[in-house]
Amino acid sequence: MTGLALVVAGWIGGWLLVWRLPCLTAPESEAGSGRQSAALDCSVIVPARNEERSLPTLLHSLEAQRPPPREIIVVDDRSEDSTRSVATEFPGVTVLAGEPAPPGWTGKTWACWQGARAARGRVLVFVDADVSFGPGALARVVASCEARGGLFSVVPYHRVLRTYEQLSAPFSVIALMGTGAAGLGRRQVHGAFGPCLACRRDDYVALDGHRGVRSAIVEDVALAERFDAAGLPVNVVGGCRLVSYRMYPSGLGQLVEGWSKNMAAGARSVPWGRRLLIAAWVGGSLVSLQLLVQATATRSAATTIAAVATWGGLAVQQRVMLAQLGSFRWWVPALHPLFTLFFVAVFARSAWLTLVRRRVRWRGREVPVGGRGERQVES
Repeated sequence: MTGLALVVAGWIGGWLLVWRLPCLTAPESEAGSGRQSAALDCSVIVPARNEERSLPTLLHSLEAQRPPPREIIVVDDRSEDSTRSVATEFPGVTVLAGEPAPPGWTGKTWACWQGARAARGRVLVFVDADVSFGPGALARVVASCEARGGLFSVVPYHRVLRTYEQLSAPFSVIALMGTGAAGLGRRQVHGAFGPCLACRRDDYVALDGHRGVRSAIVEDVALAERFDAAGLPVNVVGGCRLVSYRMYPSGLGQLVEGWSKNMAAGARSVPWGRRLLIAAWVGGSLVSLQLLVQATATRSAATTIAAVATWGGLAVQQRVMLAQLGSFRWWVPALHPLFTLFFVAVFARSAWLTLVRRRVRWRGREVPVGGRGERQVES
């Protein structure tokens, strides 16, 4: 059966792409040293647009870090809510009023660039407003960045609270698959995760930082490509509950809008071999649903066994994957074909917006997809 072969190929491909995501840990040079400094020589830069609900959780978690960062800079990206006033309630936070973005810039790249220009720390840590740091997590990020060099990225653990938020499951898995950060064998990382990025200030300046990727919709991927092209390492690890976030807390519409903005554009940076494995994995999930429908219609014992085996095998696999990425409920992998159908629908919408319409919408803004594309790595 061709369908069964596709499921098996997708299942094997899934393990090749996502086996184990390394956790954020203290580098050996730091572990057990007991060294405590007055402050981490880092600047935490938070681009924030309409983040009045998420920002307090992040800033409280940063206030609790020991040792604390040298400075926290919130760039209010011309918010239409009380983001700025919320940030000013925290006395240790510097709040910058974002200027209008020049032509050719996206809002986030411009906000990050403004924050970086004002920063004084040796290490720059770019953090989305929906991220939260556990005890000592920021020190681990900074130490890991300095020890490894290049661009250091953390995949935050996804705090999933409401039922509709479970729909992010296939997107989270596929985004990780695209980077290669959790695959079997030698990891060749392509891309990074924008919610938590760190790099040395000197490297950032030398590569022209966010100005060098100013038109990119998925600026994290473009920035990673820029570091890689310069021969600097790109590392991705999991937050493993030490660094977490809650994505899209404002409803299903925000979830669809957010994933539509990122998925198709991000897919263009994934190597072709990895794309084929991802396609087989997605197709295998849909074929398992087809086999179940066929088994119900024909009452064939062989088809029923194949349907149960393929559905169950993929469900167990997704359970293992999702446990590394967030607090997704047990029934999410059990219903994986339905979640895959949702993914396909949103991906099609994303492709239409980014490849045909060439405009996406995010945080109340229409964002043009620049002609120079998402893989801008010019010097």
